[in-house]
Amino acid sequence: MKLTLNKSLIFFGIISATLACSPESVDGDGNGLTPTNSDASFTVTKTSENHYRLTSSNNNYISSKWDIGIGTFSPGPNVYDIFLPDEGTYDIGHQIIGQGGIVGGTATQKITVEKSDPKAGNLIKGGKFMDAADVAQWTLTFPNPSSTALWTWGAGSATFTSSGWNRNVMYQAVEVVEGRKYQADAIVSSKTGVSDSWFEIYVGYKKPTANEDYTGDGTDSSWLRGINTWAGSGKDPFAKAKISVVGSKNSNNPDGYFTATKTGTAYFAIRSGGNDMKDGITITSVEFRGVN
Repeated sequence: MKLTLNKSLIFFGIISATLACSPESVDGDGNGLTPTNSDASFTVTKTSENHYRLTSSNNNYISSKWDIGIGTFSPGPNVYDIFLPDEGTYDIGHQIIGQGGIVGGTATQKITVEKSDPKAGNLIKGGKFMDAADVAQWTLTFPNPSSTALWTWGAGSATFTSSGWNRNVMYQAVEVVEGRKYQADAIVSSKTGVSDSWFEIYVGYKKPTANEDYTGDGTDSSWLRGINTWAGSGKDPFAKAKISVVGSKNSNNPDGYFTATKTGTAYFAIRSGGNDMKDGITITSVEFRGVN
C-alpha cells in the first residue's frame, strides 16, 4: 500500500516541536546567563573603628565581586567584613555575577574613614603618585642620563621601563617600631609583560646610596614582594592587581613580612631593572603597614 505524506502537517509539526522546546523567555541579551535580578545594592555597617560590614541586598546570582576602594574588582562573599586602615574617602563597589562571569549589575557607595588605624595605617607617603607633591616623596639612586632605566609619572601611577640590564632604585624613609611586624603591597600592571626582568620591594635600615643597587639589610634574595621572571611572574601581560597576588612568592618569606629589630628610620625601596621591560610595569597604591 502506498502512503501519501502531508508535507503541510510535517512542516507545522516541526514548528510546534521547536516552539515547545524553546524557553518562554530569556534573560539579559538573550544568552540566559545574566542574573535574573540586577539589584547589586548593599548596606554598609560600621562594626568598629576602621572595620565595616558590606551586606548584599539579595542573593539572586551566583557570586559577588567587590572593589574596596582600590579601583579593581575581586571575588568576595555576599557578606564581606573589611578593614580600611587609612584615613580618607573610599569608593566601594559591588558587582553581581551570573553564569559565565556575566556582570548582572553594579552598585557603589562611599565610606569616609575619619582617622587612620594607629598600628596598620599606611606609612608610605605619595604612594598614589597623584601629583608632583607625591612624586617628591621618593628619591632615585640612579640618575641614569642614558635613559635606559626610567621612572615616568602619570596621574595616579608611575611606570618603570628598562633595557640592556640597566636598573634603578626608588625609595623613601619610613618610621618603624621595634618588635612590630610590617607588610608591603602595591597595585601593579603591565600591558606587555617583561623579559629577563625584576621589580622588587626591599625594606632595611641601611640607607640606599647613589648609583648602587639595594637589597635592604640582606641579599638580593631578601625581597618582600616581587615581579621576577626567573621566579615565574611577569612574562605575560597582567591587569591591575596587588603585587602580593600576581607577583612571585619569596620562598624565604612568602608573606612578605618585615619585622623591626629596632625603633627608628628604615627605608622602603623598589628595586627594578632588566634586559627588556618592553612597555614596563606600572605601580600605584603603594603601602607599607603594621600587621595587627
